[in-house]
Amino acid sequence: MPKSYFIDMDGVIVRGSELIPGADAFIERLHRKGCKFLILTNNPLYTPADLAHRLQRMGINITPDHLYTSAMATAAFLKAQKPNGTAFVLGESGLTEAMHDAGYVLTEHDPDYVVIGETNSYSFGRFTQAARLIQSGAHFIATNPDPMGPGEGGIVPACGAIAALLQAATGVQPYFIGKPNPLMMRTAMRFLGEHSENSIMVGDRMDTDMRIGTESGMETILVLTGVTTRAMAEQFPYRPTHIVNSVADLELD
Repeated sequence: MPKSYFIDMDGVIVRGSELIPGADAFIERLHRKGCKFLILTNNPLYTPADLAHRLQRMGINITPDHLYTSAMATAAFLKAQKPNGTAFVLGESGLTEAMHDAGYVLTEHDPDYVVIGETNSYSFGRFTQAARLIQSGAHFIATNPDPMGPGEGGIVPACGAIAALLQAATGVQPYFIGKPNPLMMRTAMRFLGEHSENSIMVGDRMDTDMRIGTESGMETILVLTGVTTRAMAEQFPYRPTHIVNSVADLELD
């Protein structure tokens, strides 16, 4: 049986709005060999259909069922914790659609959870509402701990920064679902119908991708097209199974 691949998106398949050279050929090799695979992202803004369309326009042979986001992992976690629950959500369609698909009702009145993702329009009124609901007893969940992400012209505040604001206001620490929490990997493996012993994690970050793969008991491959260099990798107490320059260099197991 061929191995299954869990592949980080930013820094591995794409860099900003550009395709990483050889990533399209790597995906084609996965298809030809019959390997199951998921492309993972901590970004909860977009639906799998949105992301698939973006990658297709870059020349990648992908469908929405090949995408798995921190929003989907968050919804899966909440569905397992409290089926048919309620939530107040700060986020865009990627998160709200995942929550609806999990059977959750989105409400501003006495929700079971306050769920924080990322949004393109920050509202002080919504932040205030979220803080008051958390103080009133709603459980505080955040899709991912990333404090910032790339944007046109520079960085943009991401989920971790929003969660820090609410934590400072309420004194309540959120529970983060996305990488490097192994919970995201376990829900992704269930989504793909795969087990850790037959899975490989491919990523560009030691602190998220290699950590989540290591803690999930997977083989790990660090690529050098994103954040981490070989010298930086040496500073961590855990090691990737393999280090390669790019997914273009990967031989499939």
